[in-house]
Amino acid sequence: MIRTLSQARPFLFAFAAGVAGFTAAAPTALGDAPQFEPPVIEASAAGLRNGVRIKDLVDIEGVRGNDLVGYGLVVGLDGSGDALRNSPFTEEALVNLLERLGINVSGEAFRTKNVAAVLVTAKLPPFSRTGSRIDITVSTIGDAKSLRGGTLIMTPLSAPDGEIYAVAQGTVIAGGVGAEGDAASVTVGSPTAGSIPGGATVEREVDFNFGGMREIDLSLREPDFTTAERVEQAINSSLGARVAHLRDSGTGTLDLANIGSINPARFVSRIENLRVVPDRKARVVVDQRSGTIVLGSDVRISPIAVTQGNLTIRVAETPVVSQPNPFTEDGETVVVPRTDVDIEEEEGPGLALIGGEVTLGDLVAGLNALGVGPNDMTDILKTIKAAGALHAEFVVQ
Repeated sequence: MIRTLSQARPFLFAFAAGVAGFTAAAPTALGDAPQFEPPVIEASAAGLRNGVRIKDLVDIEGVRGNDLVGYGLVVGLDGSGDALRNSPFTEEALVNLLERLGINVSGEAFRTKNVAAVLVTAKLPPFSRTGSRIDITVSTIGDAKSLRGGTLIMTPLSAPDGEIYAVAQGTVIAGGVGAEGDAASVTVGSPTAGSIPGGATVEREVDFNFGGMREIDLSLREPDFTTAERVEQAINSSLGARVAHLRDSGTGTLDLANIGSINPARFVSRIENLRVVPDRKARVVVDQRSGTIVLGSDVRISPIAVTQGNLTIRVAETPVVSQPNPFTEDGETVVVPRTDVDIEEEEGPGLALIGGEVTLGDLVAGLNALGVGPNDMTDILKTIKAAGALHAEFVVQ
């Protein structure tokens, strides 16, 4: 038996990296206070050269959905439902349902396998009105095998405050499928979960008077001081008034008292399509499970040399069996171990120089050219970060 441990191909790099410089623009005036325009970094993607809409960068105070949940029953399953002996909660819910329908089944023994207990979840969109339809997701909580072909019976959906905001009912659409025999089974997807498009009707509205607000908070989805200031300047410049106020890296306030009696909804519709070039932190994200490495174009590397040897370790087991001589009394068969260990370390291909301003993209391109795998590349990036030469936030998932 031979066991081999091999590292990546040896290499040695020397990097010379520079830091991009920024030039501040001349001060401009917004309202009564002097403002300074931050440097605009040209985005590498063509779609960012004209900026990103404010509506794609921020969340507006109060404009959010609410989670709903409910417990119900799915009926009409073709023998793939819960085994009532193993799921007493399903039997209890079925008894209560039948009694509400005027059928007395107290003391009866159920043996049906066409019913499954499920949890129903949904998201109540902002400003949903009574009678609106919303999508729902249905998931089993017992030992049901599949929800294909089942029908969800009327299920109330409540919010964390305990109030019922919607009622769900309809035919379940389950995308997965499963098959099994005496000695094997196959499952594709998840047949124990499904959805019902438009399967719930809104019965109660969330009491929120957006039209009466005189101050509105904008929350950046990716907090950043530079991006927040650019959003503030874009709004104030388009309106010609000091309406937006920067509070911190993630929040800005709109003071509607300076714009007269305009409706807040109409005002938000005017500013949410303004375009801003967002800034961001230099960041490297590594997913060790899939070997995926995502990096930003603004990541920089200081001058550094990196080397990694190609170390190969071979362990070979060749045991020898020693037999006693014929007709020997009290002879025993003995297994004598024989182990050969060999360690080889190859020399690197030499020194590769990259001049000028080097980004992480140049590094990854060089490593790819040498055939370095994702796992080795992750180790190299972590080592460069530990040496203080990788100027970026390093995120490992």
